[in-house]
Amino acid sequence: MTPTEIPIAGESIRLGQLLKFASVVEDGADARAVIEAGEVEVNGEVDTRRGRQVRPGDTVRYAGETFAVIQEL
Repeated sequence: MTPTEIPIAGESIRLGQLLKFASVVEDGADARAVIEAGEVEVNGEVDTRRGRQVRPGDTVRYAGETFAVIQEL
């Protein structure tokens, strides 16, 4: 399955913000809940830090979906 590309403008984005930007959670409280519950993987490993910085080249997996973080052109 091909990951959905998520372009970001800066050098990085917080994991919780990325989930909101990808429209897989409604708000920051939902993002915090799924991250703290261990439902989110970054580069194949569970990460429970909402403030984790993800950068272009990273992959994020949640709820059966995979997202590839890319640099916005």
